[in-house]
Amino acid sequence: MDLRVRRDDDGSIWLRHGESLATFEPTILSHIRNQAEAQPDKVAYARRGPGGAVAGAPWQTITYSQLRDQVEAIASWFQARGARGQVLLILTGNSLAHVLIRLGAMAAGVIICPVSAGYVAAGGDFSRLEYVLKLVQPTFLFAETTAQIAAAEGLLAREPGTLIVAEASRQDWAGTENLGTLLATSPAVYLQSADPDAAAAYMLTSGSTGKPKAVPQSQRMILSNLHQAWQMLGKAAGWSDLMLDWLPWSHASGAFNLYAAAVFGGTLYIDDGKPVPGLFDETIANLRDIPLAYFCNVPLGYGMLVEALQQDEALRATFFSRLRLMLYGGAGLSQPVMDALQTMAVDACGYRVMMTTGYGLTESSSGCMAIYFPTDLVGIGLPMPGVETRLVPLEDDRYEIRLRGPNVMRGYLHNLKASSEAFDEQGCFITGDAARFHDPEDPSQGLAYAGRLVEEFKLNSGTWVRSGAVRAQLLAALSPLVSDILLCGINENYLAALLVPNATAIAEVLGDDARTGSPMEHPKLRAMLAERLAAYNAANPGNSSVIRRLAFMERLPDPQRHEISDKGTINQRITAEHRPDEIAALYAAEPTAAVLCAD
Repeated sequence: MDLRVRRDDDGSIWLRHGESLATFEPTILSHIRNQAEAQPDKVAYARRGPGGAVAGAPWQTITYSQLRDQVEAIASWFQARGARGQVLLILTGNSLAHVLIRLGAMAAGVIICPVSAGYVAAGGDFSRLEYVLKLVQPTFLFAETTAQIAAAEGLLAREPGTLIVAEASRQDWAGTENLGTLLATSPAVYLQSADPDAAAAYMLTSGSTGKPKAVPQSQRMILSNLHQAWQMLGKAAGWSDLMLDWLPWSHASGAFNLYAAAVFGGTLYIDDGKPVPGLFDETIANLRDIPLAYFCNVPLGYGMLVEALQQDEALRATFFSRLRLMLYGGAGLSQPVMDALQTMAVDACGYRVMMTTGYGLTESSSGCMAIYFPTDLVGIGLPMPGVETRLVPLEDDRYEIRLRGPNVMRGYLHNLKASSEAFDEQGCFITGDAARFHDPEDPSQGLAYAGRLVEEFKLNSGTWVRSGAVRAQLLAALSPLVSDILLCGINENYLAALLVPNATAIAEVLGDDARTGSPMEHPKLRAMLAERLAAYNAANPGNSSVIRRLAFMERLPDPQRHEISDKGTINQRITAEHRPDEIAALYAAEPTAAVLCAD
C-alpha cells in the first residue's frame, strides 16, 4: 500500500495516497457517448414494470444507444430555451424517467436539485420543500406523475416555472410539459458542451442538525470522485458489470451509483425495495433474479439480508455465485452481521468475499475514503487518490476528519456564514466527524469511525456521551431483535434508549404471541433483551455508555416527518423532538411494564 503520512507540529496528521488521480474526461455526456459507441445494445438502466419483482413484472430497459439519443434530445430541448444555469427541481424518486431528465439537464448545463420523496409525500411536513424552493429558485420542476405531488399542490402551484411530467394523471396543472415532448426533440446540430466546473447539481444535506444546506457539485467534482473510487476498487466494484441498488438519488451515495453506471458502462437495475419490513421482500425477489458481482446496502439492509440468506439455500447460491465485493455505508456494520455473511460466503463458494466501506459526505461528492486493503476490522479505511485527509487531534485518542481535494465542495449555496465556517486555515473542509486509528503505530491499518461531534451530548453530571459509538455497540448487542435505536439522555442522570423493533426477528422469537400486546411485555422477549443489555453494560460500565432503561417506540419512525434519513437510519434530533412523551416515560419515577430497567 502506498500511503503517505505527514505529522505537523500542532499534532495534526495528514494522510494521502501515493498514487495520483488519473486523468479523465470531465463531462458525463462524453462518457455516455463513449459507451454508446462501444456497446450500443448493452442495457444501461432497468426497472421493473408495475407490481415489481414480487408480482413477477418484467424489466423495462434503456440501452446505451437509447440513453445517448434521449439524453441529447432532452439537452437540446433545454438548450433551445436558453436554460443553461437555470435549476431543475426533481420531485420524485428513482426511475428510468428520472435517469433521462437528470442526465439530459446536466448535459445542457441545467443545474439539477433532487429532493427526497418525503418532501412531497401526502401527510408530510412541506416546510422543507418550501425552504428548498426559496433556496434554489427552480425554473423547471420534474415529477413522474402529477398524482405523486398532488399533496403539495398548494405550494408547488405558486411556482412560476414549467412542470415536466412523465405521465399527466391530471390535465389542469398550469405550465405543464410532457417528458415525451422533450424526448421527441431533434438533437441540436451543435449541442453546447456543459462547463465541467460550473454547478451541475445542488445536492441537499440531510438536515439532521438544522435546515438542509445545498451543496453545489460540478461535473468535475462528481467525476473526480468516481475515478478516485475506480482506481482503488476497480473491476471488483462492479460498476462496469451488474448493479442492483435502492439508495435514493436525492442522496450523494445513491447518485454515485447512477453516475457510475453511465461512466463505466455497467447495467444498473433499479431496486424498488428498501430495508424496511415488507419492502425488503422486493429486494430479495430481485436478488433471486440477478446474480451480482457487487452488492451495496446500508447496515440495516445487511442485517435483513443475513436473515433471508440463512433461511433460503437457493437465494444463498444465487447471491454468492458471482459476488466479488460487498459495500456498506451510512453507519457501522455490526461484527456479528459481517461474520455471518463471511461464514455463508465460505460455505457457498469456498472463500471470503471482500467487504468494504468508506467515508464521505455530500460535501465530498460521495465516499472518498475506503477500505481497499486486506483487513477484518470494521472501519472507514484510508484516503483515495487525490484526497488529502487532515486529522486534527481531539482531547482523547480521536481525531476530527478534515478533507481537501478536487471532489470537495468550495462552499454552500447562498450561505456565506456556513461556508466561511466550513473550512480551516489549511483550506480543508471540516467534517465534524471523528475517527481513530485501529493501530496508532501503524496507520496503514486504517481508521475507525468514532462518532459525529455535533451529536455528542452531556448528561446532567457533565459527562460527555459519544452517541455514535454507544448507539453502534448497543445496536450490535441487541441485533437482530432491534433494527435501530434512538439514544436518549441529554441533561438526564443516565442513558436510556427507544428501540425500533425488527418485526421479523421478534416474530421468530414469540411465534403466535407476537400478534398481541406490547413486545416488551412478553416474558420471553423481555428476558432476551435483559440478558443482552446486561452483557452490553458489563462490557461498557462507564456512566457515559451504560444503558439503564429500554423501551420500544410506540410507533415506527415516520419518513414523512423526516424521522428517517434517505439511507434508512433514524434522524436522532428530529425523532427526539417528535417523541417527548415516550422519552419522558423512559425517565418516569415509576416506569410502566413497557419499560425494561437494567438490574
